[in-house]
Amino acid sequence: MRRARFFSAAVLLLCTACSGGLDGDSGESAKKAVDHGAAVRAAIERTSADSVRVDEKIEMRSTDSPTTYAFTIEGAFDLAGDRGRLTVDLTGSGMDPVEERFVGDTVYVKGMRAVGEGKWASVVRSEALTRYFLRAPLNDPEHLLRQMKAMRQVSKEGKEQVNDAPAVHYRGTIDHATATLRMTTKTKQALDGVREELGDDVPVYADVWVDGKGRAVQARLSYFGGMKAETTMTLSDFGTPVEAEAPSAELVVPGTMGDDVLLA
Repeated sequence: MRRARFFSAAVLLLCTACSGGLDGDSGESAKKAVDHGAAVRAAIERTSADSVRVDEKIEMRSTDSPTTYAFTIEGAFDLAGDRGRLTVDLTGSGMDPVEERFVGDTVYVKGMRAVGEGKWASVVRSEALTRYFLRAPLNDPEHLLRQMKAMRQVSKEGKEQVNDAPAVHYRGTIDHATATLRMTTKTKQALDGVREELGDDVPVYADVWVDGKGRAVQARLSYFGGMKAETTMTLSDFGTPVEAEAPSAELVVPGTMGDDVLLA
């Protein structure tokens, strides 16, 4: 599949391009002297106990190409009840959007050619893996929040506007184990090789914005080097009702962990 070939190549390009560190000037070092990780973890816990609207964008671009490849993901998710509905679109691809329903530990995926028109592939959520850098397995928003809870060297960057309201911006990094959480063995091995060459973790920044009610309203993972890779998830409409039911049994077929499901 052409899309799969591109993103596989993108991962390898990203890995071989890793360079540089995260050290700033003395002012930055002073700002990071106080670790605000506890505040971020508390905000994520509060958010995870609610239902929200999800708007996410994943962008990838190599430095020698003017083209940015972007996924948009939107829907509603009951983070406390493990239920949600998402629509996934590869911007400008001409392909139909993919629909996902999360019902407990099962994810139903519609729109993948391998399962047939009108059919839903059922996949075990807790077993799903990702082949792509900075993208959650099956676009699971709880996976990104789990990564954010592991932020380290967290600094307070000031206030910014998110969802038309002031929010405190926190910035840190995530370590290698967190960046490769629930990755396929092949992708993880590629990143492990880069880590050995660098003698340090893959440099990934993590940013979280916390609103006046102590909720995480935006989260971002980003890498900038020989390639730009960035995932931004914005959460709004807290308490929004979420309807996510399993499709009719006659429309469901067992899914596999092959490319078609992983690309959902």
